[in-house]
Amino acid sequence: MPTAQPNSAPVARVSASALERNARLAASILQAGIPAVADLRADAWGHGADAVIAALTAAGIDRFRVDEVFGAAARAALPGARLTHDEPTLDPLTVFGLPGGAQDAVPVMRLCGTVLSVKALRSGEGVSYGYAYRAASDTRVALVTGGYAQGIVRGLGNRAEVGIRGIRHTIIGRVAMDVCVVEIADADVARGDEAVYFGDPAQGDPSLAAWTGPTNMTAAELVTTVGLRATREHGG
Repeated sequence: MPTAQPNSAPVARVSASALERNARLAASILQAGIPAVADLRADAWGHGADAVIAALTAAGIDRFRVDEVFGAAARAALPGARLTHDEPTLDPLTVFGLPGGAQDAVPVMRLCGTVLSVKALRSGEGVSYGYAYRAASDTRVALVTGGYAQGIVRGLGNRAEVGIRGIRHTIIGRVAMDVCVVEIADADVARGDEAVYFGDPAQGDPSLAAWTGPTNMTAAELVTTVGLRATREHGG
């Protein structure tokens, strides 16, 4: 199976504006007199502590819980930040827009891959490791960047979907190290198309919540795993 090229590796896009919005929301529901302390452990749950501090500072948050692994790097990058070992008071599910957070919170991370190739798959032919999936009839498939090395857990094979050109397509077969295969049938899909693993359901993206059942992992565990493994981009 081909390996994804570096310039087409999946990207976890982190939205600063969503972070600011969610942080203000999380702070607004704190009880009076309780200081706002944001949780930056595990590199801000995989979102990147330095970028998260910048966004939350813009939202008026000035105290941040760190851990030993990423705390030193955060201190070096942001010497003026108020880093603490106090327990967080802001709900991180709300801050990062994860399932289980405040209803009005929006997802902060959007994980996208790229279609590497499209090909026909004949009835009875298999895909990926061990040919665990075999086509029941003639169809078409796309090879998409993103695998377990980037946090796309193997248990998602045959159970999760990606969005390509606004249409959902099921991941089939076993998820490989850097790529996976999705069934596209007769959909209009071409090499270079963006494939969205999860993002904002309000914008038509698949939801990270769909990953929790097949993987037996929480949304927090999943987004942290992805953020620590995939290439990250920070923007508005």
